[in-house]
Amino acid sequence: MTRTIQKTEQPVVQEGFQAVMKPSKFGYSLSTIVSESMVDALEADRVESLKWAESKLKNPKRSTLKPEPWEEVAEGQYKVKFSWNEDNRPPVVDTEGTHLTDENLPVYSGSQVKVAFYQKPYILKDGVTYGTSLKLVGVQLISLNTAAGVDTGDMSTEDVAALFGTTQGFKTSDPNVTPAATVEEDDF
Repeated sequence: MTRTIQKTEQPVVQEGFQAVMKPSKFGYSLSTIVSESMVDALEADRVESLKWAESKLKNPKRSTLKPEPWEEVAEGQYKVKFSWNEDNRPPVVDTEGTHLTDENLPVYSGSQVKVAFYQKPYILKDGVTYGTSLKLVGVQLISLNTAAGVDTGDMSTEDVAALFGTTQGFKTSDPNVTPAATVEEDDF
């Protein structure tokens, strides 16, 4: 079974809770919104992955298939979630391909990134529950979005940088932070 690496060609916006640079009490995580065309490619790949998993099941007639690892959140938009631990932490690079290691870098919801990942089949220890999960290969940070302002796997850091190439946006060596729009609240 071959591993097909999917990559977002255009930056995608991170959605929800993020723990990209520093783990939360539940480990590292990243979630983002992808297009319907990306999910179409994932669905085609999922068919192949599930065939492999079904061939390894103890009792295929009693098996339980888990839902897809993406969820439709709006017409043509799907939320994908990734999680990992320190042992399989994917490289995070900036727009020039520089490896980002600062744990305090605020890569939160609203930040724009490009992601590379693959779909992996799994079978739980019970031998009857199976499905697919998404495994992050690398992240390219395009722009930061923080409360303070907006700054417009197996692969090594160099491989991830080469996979994405360079583009305009966030650079470790030259941050370009612009203030976020402030929201005024009315007192009652």
